[in-house]
Amino acid sequence: MQSLLSDRSRIFDRADPYAVSGYVNQHVGTHDLRLPAHGHPQASLNHRRFASLDLCRISYGGAVRVTTPALESIFHLQILLSGHCLWRGHRQEHYLTPGELLLINPDDPVDLTYSDDCEKFILKVPVNLLEAICAEQRWSHPRQGVRFTENRYRLGELEGFVNLLSMVCQESEAGERLPRIDEHYQQIVASKLLTLLKTNVSREVVVGASASFERIEAYIEGHLREDIDIEMLARQSAMSLRSLYALFERYAGTTPRQYIRRLKLARIHACLSDPARPVRSVTELALDYGFLHLGRFAESYRQQFGELPSETLRRRS
Repeated sequence: MQSLLSDRSRIFDRADPYAVSGYVNQHVGTHDLRLPAHGHPQASLNHRRFASLDLCRISYGGAVRVTTPALESIFHLQILLSGHCLWRGHRQEHYLTPGELLLINPDDPVDLTYSDDCEKFILKVPVNLLEAICAEQRWSHPRQGVRFTENRYRLGELEGFVNLLSMVCQESEAGERLPRIDEHYQQIVASKLLTLLKTNVSREVVVGASASFERIEAYIEGHLREDIDIEMLARQSAMSLRSLYALFERYAGTTPRQYIRRLKLARIHACLSDPARPVRSVTELALDYGFLHLGRFAESYRQQFGELPSETLRRRS
């Protein structure tokens, strides 16, 4: 893994760790650095900007501790090259060893302690790059955004990935670079991350150009607790808004928004009617399905089912 950034990318060599930390805060990710009580560690850092990615090779030369509440708008992929690193997170801790990869989500707290001989390669990936890949491929993910559901891997488990990173590092150090080529490479890296690592992304396209209304209906039913955006539904259905409205008019006799509301109300009615389903209150159930105006919700429910939701709930008991 010596090919993950050479000395041509050297920014600091045997430098003050706080100077290196300040540079990292500017380019790689905001953090707090705590130095050991004794000794004078010397830090080194190699860095390249590559399209919207940041490539970084770093060692602090001492048992430093790096913390931050969250990375907010970026993902960190960290590969341990030498030494060891203690990671603390989610009520667990793990000693990373050379060849292990750690993936840190934007809302994950960071708490890492480096050994004296620890050296890492860090890939910084902006959130909007992964979300753009999902939109382009018509892959779906929850409203809170793309997240990696497992954060530790051995490089040997990720076929070809370290070779891809090595190629990207070499391209970043080339004498002549073309922005268009850099962008192609970053697209490949981001797509590899989404396919090789475990995420909350569903790579099954909701519908293709000739897919049926039934598949759109199944998607809606699977996301009823979410605020389903009609334009997003059209994009994932690979059709224009006009075509989507025409499809709903043909098969459901109504608009997409009215159809979604009808299904949400039907799901609430089923919950209120079934004694086996725990319901603490009508208000809580309505809010769960995105009905913020309770008066309008009650009236829509009455029009669809001929009674108020409170009457349905009272009748089942």
